[in-house]
Amino acid sequence: VLQKGLKENFADAQVSVVDCPDLTQEPFNFPAKGICGKPRIADVGGVPYLIPIAQKEKVYDLNTVAKDIELPGAFILGAGAVSSRVLGINAEFIPIVKTKSEKKPAVNGSYVAQINPADKGCLLEKYSSKYTDCEFGLLANLYASEGQPGKVIEVKANGRTGELNFVSCLRQTLEKHYGEKPVGMGGTFVIQKGKAKIHIMPPEFSACPLNTDEDVNNWLKFFEMKAPLICQPVIVSRDPGFDLRVEHTHCFSHHGEGGHYHQDTSPDSVQYLGYFQPAELLFRIDRPQETHLVGRD
Repeated sequence: VLQKGLKENFADAQVSVVDCPDLTQEPFNFPAKGICGKPRIADVGGVPYLIPIAQKEKVYDLNTVAKDIELPGAFILGAGAVSSRVLGINAEFIPIVKTKSEKKPAVNGSYVAQINPADKGCLLEKYSSKYTDCEFGLLANLYASEGQPGKVIEVKANGRTGELNFVSCLRQTLEKHYGEKPVGMGGTFVIQKGKAKIHIMPPEFSACPLNTDEDVNNWLKFFEMKAPLICQPVIVSRDPGFDLRVEHTHCFSHHGEGGHYHQDTSPDSVQYLGYFQPAELLFRIDRPQETHLVGRD
């Protein structure tokens, strides 16, 4: 299904089932070997807690989320916002955490991408270099598993010929094929060659309400960042009525760049390599009572 859809948007696409590579190795350096074992997705909070006006009291903990999704000790990947209570500012959160279990403490391999106060560029830091908790704020889209080795879906796509970004292409392909039936997927992919459009939220929450997508885009800071970028996507083919964010992807690198992935900016030369696992369960945590569709891109 994925290969057929990707070939409509990329010059070359190959999808196969393979053994998950050891994700503790380069370029991933994750605190777990794989993305297999009781795979599930959690959509926590939501964009309505960020805009039009940020509700800073919305703070969550990945160890608690792991218990809420009935998988204590889960290995969690995804995309979210930092806890401004901990950092004192707003920033992009790239969660990569082996949550605590009865026998072992949490291992936090997460990254934070923020606007560098010195030069207004990207400042990417390992979360554990400054903080010891597993908090995040406002919103997150999370893929969780036991972090085991096993069979995964390997996706290779080179040379983008269509308008869709890599993640949207995967999601819309699933939606087209499975229709009413929601299919969720998570994992990791690497932009091996090329460049990408990435945003980072400003350190200050907007004092003025952000009421439209144009308001949001004027508030966000956009960058062109270079490969290799290691990305953590969470995808649900369609929202079955839970006010989900159906796709959300954050990325980090080993050269100091990272943030929220929008699209590659070098379609001719771009190369994607990804490893995905379909999720078995979907959890909706702290769904906003008042909602809207602004800022979901």
